[in-house]
Amino acid sequence: MHYKKVKGILSTSNGMNLYRGCSHGCIYCDSRSKCYHIEHDFCDIEVKENAIELLEAKLISKKNHCMIGTGSMCDPYIPLEKELKYTRKTLELIDKYHFGVTILTKSDLILRDLDLLEKINQQTKCVVQMTLTTYDEELCKMIEPNVATTKTRFEVLKVMRDHHIPTVVWLCPILPFINDTKENLMGILNYCIEAKVKGIICFGIGLTLREGNREYFYSKLDEHFPKMKELYQKYYKDAYEVASPKNEELMNLFYDVCKKNNIETNIKKIFAYLHEPPKEKLEQLTLF
Repeated sequence: MHYKKVKGILSTSNGMNLYRGCSHGCIYCDSRSKCYHIEHDFCDIEVKENAIELLEAKLISKKNHCMIGTGSMCDPYIPLEKELKYTRKTLELIDKYHFGVTILTKSDLILRDLDLLEKINQQTKCVVQMTLTTYDEELCKMIEPNVATTKTRFEVLKVMRDHHIPTVVWLCPILPFINDTKENLMGILNYCIEAKVKGIICFGIGLTLREGNREYFYSKLDEHFPKMKELYQKYYKDAYEVASPKNEELMNLFYDVCKKNNIETNIKKIFAYLHEPPKEKLEQLTLF
């Protein structure tokens, strides 16, 4: 871990990352890609030490309330968060200034902040996003080694359901020749159905690979799946988009199951929902 002062904290789309780098160890992580210009070792977490002050200044200066998002590049609930509580402090500010929030994570540490999430959702809007890739628990521990397993994340989704906090699942990436199976897909979808998730974001059955994350991914294939790297190189060479040979079959199943269970799959509609401010609740707040 190391600290760094930054010039800004919110992107033009009101997203933020309090940390840079990650210790989850997911073998497929796109954030390792060199295009993001993380100059330090990826597991040496960079903490934006003035993030809280910058965020408060931004929230005070904003004329219109909006959704604040976090988790796109770095999970806001990495183990360091237990000690530093940067994410909790930002939630306190979002609550204080009546903004909405959406959080993407793979960690059950988010349950620590359930009180704030529930409060924000009651007065404005809160959406919890959870990534699910692998139904098999042992496989999950192999490809996502330092994070809550899929079953634990499912339990988090159910807690959110029971507290009336809407959820969205990212069903990606799915690794060709490893977990691109009907059994894996249906296991995850059944979790989503039981947890009553609002929508599922799925860009297809496969993953993306580019310089930085490709090399790390291949090293982990050599470690856990002998000869799998050679299969990938044969099928995909240096392609950025790595689609499963079962993509069409499994995506048809995905759409069919979600439609029957009233789960939104239109990615544009889901993103619109995530960014849409809670007008009716904000109007009620202004009356008082």
